[in-house]
Amino acid sequence: MRLKSIVRVLIFMLSIGSFSSYAQTFPKIIKKSKQDQSITPPSNPLQRDIRLFDSQKYLYDITRQTDSLLYKDYVDLRKRLSIVEEDTLSLIWAPTNQLAQVSEKILIDSIWVTAFEYYASWDSQKINIYNFNPKDFKDTVYVKLYDTFFGTDYKMPLDETRITSEFGFRRYRWHHGTDLKLTVGTPIYATFDGIVRIRSYDRTGYGYYVVVRHKNGLETLYGHMSKILVDVGQEVIAGDVLGLGGNTGRSTGPHLHFEVRYQGLSINPTQIFDFNLGRLRSDVYMITASSFDHVVQTQQSVVHRVRSGETLSSIARRYGVRVSTITRLNNISVNSTLRVGQQLRIR
Repeated sequence: MRLKSIVRVLIFMLSIGSFSSYAQTFPKIIKKSKQDQSITPPSNPLQRDIRLFDSQKYLYDITRQTDSLLYKDYVDLRKRLSIVEEDTLSLIWAPTNQLAQVSEKILIDSIWVTAFEYYASWDSQKINIYNFNPKDFKDTVYVKLYDTFFGTDYKMPLDETRITSEFGFRRYRWHHGTDLKLTVGTPIYATFDGIVRIRSYDRTGYGYYVVVRHKNGLETLYGHMSKILVDVGQEVIAGDVLGLGGNTGRSTGPHLHFEVRYQGLSINPTQIFDFNLGRLRSDVYMITASSFDHVVQTQQSVVHRVRSGETLSSIARRYGVRVSTITRLNNISVNSTLRVGQQLRIR
């Protein structure tokens, strides 16, 4: 019985081996479709998936997306991108219409910067570059400060925001920001998404300071830093650390000088930020002609009556102007003798 079983196994194994050797004599046949037979395969495999690129449709789609990111329904930026004074480089294969080229040869590869004329103006040295006359401003602009639907948010400039000096007229000059108490080394945050436009040092004013241009149409300035941690052209999001708190420049103690500007002109930060509660007052800010009443006031003529012991230098320091400005407005020289009671035009 055992012998019969062994014989059966051997016969089965031999049959498999003979079948396999027999099957290997026939080559494999792959039937091609008529469509495949009519196509000549490319010599370069990388050319197989080439499709025509519609640059006009690409730019159109990108522009529509950009309009949404800029909250077009809220910010009346009006004029579309046209020829600007700066050198520009045409670009198709990146998500932008053009690149803004600034004086330091930094390429700003961000469509929202170059999408409108307001953003196309770029200068990394001067704070007010927009030539905006508040006397001609008669409109109402609703600024959408942030929108979580589009992935943007906000952040207070400091973790603790205690006001030490308000926005307004102070010591014969206008104080264009709100001072917030801090200790040296405290992190200072970007309040909204944007791009760093200025990083600089002002010995007689802001000290080490940074200006950030935001997607919502505003700009913010952070002064008296001890250290700057960002570069010009760097994109930041709300909450990114711009630098560390300090006491540099014209400062009587460690604090953050915080400004909000629209087209180069200052706006009272407390109209946007509730520093006591550490939050925004609203997600939309309304800009009207009254927002710039203080700017119009400072542009009006100022006359000073000379007192005993005053000099041109002391008067110039009092009003925050240059001696040369006073001499030019009053047609006098730096060596002219001042009389008590004499009236001098300051502005």
